[in-house]
Amino acid sequence: MMKPAPKNRIRLWAVLVWLALWQVGSLLLGESLLLPSPLAALARLAELAVTAGFWRAVGWSALRIIGGFLTACLAASALAVPAYRFRPVREFLAPAVACIKAVPVASFIILALVWLNSRQLSFFISFLMVFPPVYLAVLTGIGQADGKLLEMARVYRVPLWRQVRWLYLPAVAPHFRSAVSLGLGLCWKAGIAAEVIGLPGGSMGERLYMAKVYFQTADLFAWTAAIVAVSMAFEKVFLLAVNALLRKAGDEGAG
Repeated sequence: MMKPAPKNRIRLWAVLVWLALWQVGSLLLGESLLLPSPLAALARLAELAVTAGFWRAVGWSALRIIGGFLTACLAASALAVPAYRFRPVREFLAPAVACIKAVPVASFIILALVWLNSRQLSFFISFLMVFPPVYLAVLTGIGQADGKLLEMARVYRVPLWRQVRWLYLPAVAPHFRSAVSLGLGLCWKAGIAAEVIGLPGGSMGERLYMAKVYFQTADLFAWTAAIVAVSMAFEKVFLLAVNALLRKAGDEGAG
């Protein structure tokens, strides 16, 4: 029997070791312009975090990137159902999904700047990065629902909503969780990259670019840390919400 893959959990001791290595590297280099210490980056983040401009930039970027993520999840889930049911729909979507997966993010960003305003760019790019993994995950999950149980449900005329809750939802849920966890990381990286290239005013990507232009390395690390923190926080909240909804659906279905 195969053992389940170990969970890739972040441990405090591992984080502290990496911070210590960062500190050692900063001391050996001896040049804060190239590599500021962790304490310098943390101090600068604390300075930025008490300003209104910092939170406006965080909110501006988060609204668009998270909006693109949620829209992609809804669209991918909605399209996966007819794609599984009808082969022509699946075949029609296959080239687009393969193209989105294969084309470099930078190419999409540059092409999108031809069509879209820079303020819409991070939403669009986040949507593109999340759609393929969620679509394929939901498609795979639907296909792995127990065929014998589905046949029994049809014979006994079990209502469709009960089939969804008892049969399809448990099959799709593990694939969906994995896909959205991957998609969240992709959408934040791609969304911020789009902002760095498009430079929409008031965004986190613009702040990153300005820190690079003016050689404000501590600001660069501080904004990067803020992006990572916001991304991880939203991932935790979203996955907790997904788990809660699945438990509620299961409880109501059992009732």
